[in-house]
Amino acid sequence: MFEDKVSPISHKVQVSRLPKNGLEVTIEADEEQREQLAEEHALRSVDALKATLNVTAWKKGGVKVAGRVVANIVQDCVVTLEPVEQVVDEEVSGLYVPEGSKLAIPVRSIEGEILLDAEGEDSPETFSGDFVDVGHLAEEFFAMGIDPYPRKPGAEVKSVEDDEDAPRGPLYEKLKALQKKS
Repeated sequence: MFEDKVSPISHKVQVSRLPKNGLEVTIEADEEQREQLAEEHALRSVDALKATLNVTAWKKGGVKVAGRVVANIVQDCVVTLEPVEQVVDEEVSGLYVPEGSKLAIPVRSIEGEILLDAEGEDSPETFSGDFVDVGHLAEEFFAMGIDPYPRKPGAEVKSVEDDEDAPRGPLYEKLKALQKKS
C-alpha cells in the first residue's frame, strides 16, 4: 500500500542494537504529521494519533513488532457530508526478516504453487540494511482501521420509492404509462 512512500510518522529502529528485552517505542503525531495523515487518507482531520509498540528480536536477524495504534479522526458522512468523529483503535503486529532469509521464502506445494493459509499468520516482510520503519507499520494499521463508509448517527438515505411527490423524470413516466396499458 505504501511501499515507496515515507510515512509522516516514520520511526526507524536499528535492528542490530535491539535490547534483549525489546524496545518500547511510542509515536505521537504532531500537528504537521496529523495534517499529512489527514491529506493522505482523505480525512477532514486527524485530531490525535498515538502508537505504542514493542519491538523485539525474532529468530535469526528478524524483528517482531506488536502494539496498538489509537487515533481520533474526523471524516465526511457518506450520506450528509457532515463531519463524523471516529476513533481508530487497531492492534499492530508485524514480522520482519532480512532480505535473503530462508524465513521469507514462501511454502510451496509439490507442483510449485505457493501455499497460503487465509486464517494463518502473515508472511514476514523483508527489510534491507539495519533498520525497520515501525512508524510505517503503525500507519498501515491506522489506515486499515478507518471506516470506509462513515455515517452520522441517524443519517439515512431516502429512497425515491418512498416519496410519491419526488420528481421521477421522463423515462419513469413513460414506463409507468406502458405499465398502465398492459
